Amino acid sequence: MCHQSVGLIARLLESAGISTLCMSSALDISRAVNPPRTAFLDYPLGHTAGKPGDPALQREIMLQALEAFTSLTAPGAVKMLPFRWSEDDSWQKTAMRGKDDRLPRLDTPQYQSEDDRSRAEEACAICPPRTS
Repeated sequence: MCHQSVGLIARLLESAGISTLCMSSALDISRAVNPPRTAFLDYPLGHTAGKPGDPALQREIMLQALEAFTSLTAPGAVKMLPFRWSEDDSWQKTAMRGKDDRLPRLDTPQYQSEDDRSRAEEACAICPPRTS
């Protein structure tokens, strides 16, 4: 799930009296959305609970992350977990250089097919009629 969504959900749950802890591998995003408490692991996205196939490491990461419930007392605080993905940080260069192959954002809705467009427009009570 998206770091932003998790942070917003955590804030809502906390406002209802339910304690939360966000596990994050995107520190800048987590700080921007400001969840109540965060455990940050400097691992590639998708590996927030540890390396695949290493249950002992995953367990240790979870145990240290859960300590944030008692050690983090200020709202928005972040616990930096001490684990490393590799001996050096060269993995970050590879992880960060991904190609952005998304389509440009437009002001009009985009559909996968003409049938999708027709069904969506038929179901929309407030959409203006299509002119083309």
